[in-house]
Parts: sequence; C-alpha cells; structure tokens
Amino acid sequence: AGTIINGVVKREEYGNVVVELQGYGEAMLRRNEKIGREAYRPGERIRAYVKDVRREQRGPQIFLSRTAPEFMAELFKMEVPEIYDGIIDIKAVARDPGSRAKIAVISYDSSIDPVGACVGMRGSRVQAVVNELQGEKIDIIPWNEDQATFLVNALQPAEVSKVVIDEDAQRIEVVVPEDQLSLAIGRRGQNVRLASQLTGLDIDIMTEAQDSERRQKDFEERTKLFMDTLDLDEFFAQLLVAEGFTTLEEVAYVEVDELLTIDGVDEDTAGELQARARDVLEAQAAEALEKARALGAEDSLIGFEGLSPQMVLALAQDDVKTLEDFATCADWELAGGWTTDGGVRVKDDGILEPFEVSLEEAQDMVMTARVMLGWVDPDDLMPQTEETGEAADAAPDNEEETGA
Repeated sequence: AGTIINGVVKREEYGNVVVELQGYGEAMLRRNEKIGREAYRPGERIRAYVKDVRREQRGPQIFLSRTAPEFMAELFKMEVPEIYDGIIDIKAVARDPGSRAKIAVISYDSSIDPVGACVGMRGSRVQAVVNELQGEKIDIIPWNEDQATFLVNALQPAEVSKVVIDEDAQRIEVVVPEDQLSLAIGRRGQNVRLASQLTGLDIDIMTEAQDSERRQKDFEERTKLFMDTLDLDEFFAQLLVAEGFTTLEEVAYVEVDELLTIDGVDEDTAGELQARARDVLEAQAAEALEKARALGAEDSLIGFEGLSPQMVLALAQDDVKTLEDFATCADWELAGGWTTDGGVRVKDDGILEPFEVSLEEAQDMVMTARVMLGWVDPDDLMPQTEETGEAADAAPDNEEETGA
C-alpha cells in the first residue's frame, strides 16, 4: 500500500473494475474509488493508488483507488522532480474527485518557488496530473505555518478581509467583502469545504456587513449584562464594554488600575464596581450549587478542585453526579472536539465547553480524579528520568551486596 501501480483492465463487475497487475495477480478498483463515472474496457491500461492490501483466506487482496488524496500527491511526485528529491514537500491535499482539488506545498530551498515548480513550464506538469484525473481542476496553494495566512491562501481565488481564529475549538471566522462571498463559498460550498479539509479547521464565512452586525449585537448583549447585574446606566455599561470588559469575572478580579483608566472612574467607584460584581458572582455560585445538589450532585464532585459550582451544575444536568462518574468521562466529552464522519467534520459538544475548558485541562482533571479514587497509581504518571533509571538499576546490586 502507499504507491501508484499500473495495470490492465481484466473485466468490470457491477461497476467494480478487476485489474490485472503484472507480477502481483489481480486487484480491485471499487466503484466508489473511481473518478466520477469512469468506464473501462477490457485490455485498457489503468493507473491507480494502492490503498489497501488485506490478508484473506484466498490470499492477499489488493484494493486500488483513484479518488484518494494520496493518488494526487503521488502523481505530483512523479511529475515534479523537486518533490521526488525532497526539495518541495506536499503538506496537505483536499479533493472533490473529478471536479476540483487543492494541494498545499512548501519549498525548503528559498530559490525555488513551490507553486511555480508544480505548475511547470506553460503548465506542463500540473496539466499532466489534470489529464490523469479526468480534468480535475487543481489549486496549488503555498503552505504557511501561520494558520491565518495559510487559510487566506487556501480560500483563493476569493479575497479575505479578516480572519479570527479560535485555536481551542479549531474554528476560524473569515470575513470577506460582499462581492467575494459567493466566490469564497464556491459552487455548492465546494471552495470553503476544500479549504476546510486542507487546513483542518472548521470555517465560518461572513460578509463585512454581517461581521459588523454581529459585533454590534455582542456589544449590546454585554452592555445589557452589565446594566442588569451591576445596576449601571447604559452609558457607564457601554464604557465598560468599550474598554474590553466582557464578563463579570473580569470586572470582579481585574487589577484596580485597569478600571481607573476608564473616564470618570476613581478608586471608590472601582471598588464599588468590583464589590457588586463579586456579590453577583457569589449569588450565582450559590444558586448553581443549590440546583446541582437538587439534581443529586454529591460532595465528592462538588468539592473537586478545578470545578466551579456552575460546572458542577452542568455536569449534574448531564447525569455526571459523582467523582466516579467524572473519572469515567473522556476528555473530549468534557471539552468538546471534532470527529470525521464520511469525510465531513462533525462537532462534538463538550459538557464543560461553555466554560472554555481545554482538552489538556479536561485530561488533567479526569486523571486527577482517577488518582484520587485509586484507579491509577500516581507513580505511573511520572516520567522516569535517567537518574531514576540508574538508581533502579543500582538497587539490585546493593541488595546482592547486603545479602552477601
């Protein structure tokens, strides 16, 4: 598996193509591994990617593919000497087989343009790949370690005004001019879908007008939050939001000096603001704790370090009510994550995701709970240093000397 192989069509059965490989017997190109509605006649030569080799009772079975991203990568490797020599590297490939594809490349030699090398003189190299793939249009993208830059490249030919990345959620918001929206999304969402596959990010595209409307809505919601909870007038609440405050926690626990930078706020006003914010937070915590207990949350979970009362309530609402329940959770069940279903990335919502708990934090908390319950030996979690290893090696010798 993992290479391109040439063969001769032997026969076609219900859309599946049986290919004779010289020296390797027969291979199968299944219907869903063909590009579009490709049809082959017996005796016709065919080129495909060896996707899988399975050991079965009747002997090894070879399965081919012409739709795999690796097939395109290997074709470019055959056509572009710089890729074969390792000067240019293919970092990612995304395909809508037979229609369109995007391939991200990088050059390890500053004097060689990776995109130009893959295109070739008058497009000769890329055209050879296009012809093999039944006219599949290929966008060759320069790879960049900066996610925002890479995504802007991946969404070509659309122009991007702004990108906002949420690395924890692996999501990215892209703002484009109104006249670029359809180009960025592509026909039936093809352009944004391929860009998402290429970058591994979930992409939300919006126009500049939609972005402005959303920011205005966020501003109004935060203003109302401070008006309702801190008993402020609209003007003062807007001042807080304009200065970058978004939550009660920020107001309650920020350094006083940051509040003093707001026009009209002196030390007394800052102290009063923080006192009000802390009172509200304490009341909210008490209410959440009461609701969690009513749902059956036990003290073992309530007293677990790192869980706020609101987190305990969210867990109890999801039937996680004891420390044992918590210890059986997977990190992605708590923090959320992404899975791939049929080539489509699907979002899995985490119980503690609204509290911005990362996968690493969730993993640490679950492991701590397992240690507390005695399910895991804490010594097993400690990486063994060279000194520890040397001491362990020396121990038997000491015992032998003592025994002697």
